[in-house]
Amino acid sequence: MLKRMFVAPDPGRARLRFAARAVLGIGLAVVVCGLAGHSLPGAVTGGLAALLALFTVADPTVRGQAVTTALLPVVGVPVLAAAAGLHAHPVARDLTFLAVVCAGVYARRWGPRGHSLGVFAFMTFFVAQFLHAVPDQLPELYAAVLLSVLTAAAVRFGLWCYERRLSPAAPVPAPLGGTGLARVTTRQAVQATAGAGFALVVGQLVSGHRWYWAVGATWWIFVNTASRGETLVRGFRRVLGTVLGIGLGLLVAVPVHGAPVPTAVLVAACVFGIFYTAAVSYTWMMLWVTLLATSLYGLLGVLGPGLLALRLAETGVGALGAALAVLFVLPVTTHATTDAWIQRALRCVHACTAEAAARLAGSATADPAPRVAELEQLIGRVRLSVAPLVHPLNPMPARKARARRVLALLDDCAREIRGLVAVAADPEASHDARLAAACWRVETAVEALTAGRAEPLRHPAEQPAEPALAHLHGLERALADLAEPLRTPSGSRLVGA
Repeated sequence: MLKRMFVAPDPGRARLRFAARAVLGIGLAVVVCGLAGHSLPGAVTGGLAALLALFTVADPTVRGQAVTTALLPVVGVPVLAAAAGLHAHPVARDLTFLAVVCAGVYARRWGPRGHSLGVFAFMTFFVAQFLHAVPDQLPELYAAVLLSVLTAAAVRFGLWCYERRLSPAAPVPAPLGGTGLARVTTRQAVQATAGAGFALVVGQLVSGHRWYWAVGATWWIFVNTASRGETLVRGFRRVLGTVLGIGLGLLVAVPVHGAPVPTAVLVAACVFGIFYTAAVSYTWMMLWVTLLATSLYGLLGVLGPGLLALRLAETGVGALGAALAVLFVLPVTTHATTDAWIQRALRCVHACTAEAAARLAGSATADPAPRVAELEQLIGRVRLSVAPLVHPLNPMPARKARARRVLALLDDCAREIRGLVAVAADPEASHDARLAAACWRVETAVEALTAGRAEPLRHPAEQPAEPALAHLHGLERALADLAEPLRTPSGSRLVGA
C-alpha cells in the first residue's frame, strides 16, 4: 500500500498539480469566508463546498466543468435549506435525507455532471447535520457556499487552469445500459437508499448525535462502483482507511486539540493527501479524510478518543448497511458487470481495427485515434470491475488467475491496436491486400467472443514483416488466447463470481 501511494506513476505531475491547486483553492475560499465575517461553521461549510467543487467536477472539457461548477449552488442551496429547516423534525429530516441519497445516486445515469451534482447535494445535507445547522444560520451558510464555489472556480478556471494546455480528456464510458430496474444506476439508487436507511436507523441507536457518519459511510462506499464485488471491496477499504486515520489522529490531531495554526497546517496536509492519493488508493484517501474530520472536530472543541471510537463504530455500521444492500437488494453481480464491460471493450477493438484498416486503404475520413482513447477507458473500466477478483484477500486462486489472464490479454490487444494506429498514421504506409483478410478474421473473432459461440479461434501461422500485418496478427493471437478464460464453464465467460 505504501508503494502504491509513493511510487505510483504521475504522468505530467497531474496528481501533484491537482492536489496543490486544491490546497490553494480551498485555502483561499476559507480566507474569503473569514474576511466576510463568517463564523467557524460558515468557514467549514465554505471549505467543504470549495473541496467538492475542485474534487468532484470531472466533465471531459473545461467548458463542461465550468457549467457543472456553476450548477453546484443551484442544487446545494435548496438542499441546505431543507436540511436546516427540518432540524427540529427528525422523521421528516431522515426521510428527506434518504430521498437525497436516492436522487443523488440515480443522477449518475446522466454521466459526470449528474454524479457531481448528486455528490454535492448529499454532502450539503451531510454538512448541515455535521454542524447541527438551524434556520437562523441559513443566510450565512448560503453566502459561504456561493463565495467558496466562486473562489474555487476563479482558481480552477482562471488562476491555474492547467487543463487548457492538455489534450482533451477521453470521454468517460457511458454507464451500462438497460431500462427500469435493469439499469445499473437505478438498481444502485434503490440499494443505496436501502443501505442508508439501515445505517440511519442503526446509527441513531449507536449515537443520537453522530448517526450521520453511518449514512455518509454507506453513501461513499457506493460512489464509483457498479457491482456487488466492487462495493464490498470498497467497503473494506473504507473501514481500513478509517482505522488507520483514527490511529494517526490519536498521534497527531488529539495532541494539537484545535490550536489554530497547527490545525490549519494539518488541514492543508490532509487536503493535499486526499487529492493526491484519490486516484491510486481509496484506503489512503480515507485515511486523510478521517484525519481531516478529526482536525475539524478539534477546531470545534469536541475532539477526544471517545469521539474517534464512535466514528469507527458508525463507519462499521455504514459499511454493514452497504454490504447488506448489495447482497440482498437487487444485486448487481460482478459476473454480469464484468462480462458487459469486456464485450464493450472487444467491440471497440474491432472498431479500432476497422478504422485503422480504412485509413491504410486511403480513406481521408477514417480516424482511429478517438477509438483508441475509448478502448483505453473501457479496459480501465474492466480493470476496476475485476478488482474484487484479483484482490489479495480473494480466496479463489483459479478465478483470480483467470481474471489476471483476461486483463493481460486485453492489454495485449490495446498494445497491438496502438501499434497498428501508429502505422496507419504514417502517410507513406500503403494498403496490403492481406489486411482485409486479417481484419475480417479479427471481426469474426470478436463476434465469436461477444456472442459466446464455441467455434475455435486459430492463431495466425505466418509472421509477416510488414508492420500493420504484424500488429493485426498479434491482435489475432491475443483474441484467440482470450477464448479460453472467457469461455471457462463456471457460469460466466470470465468467472462465476
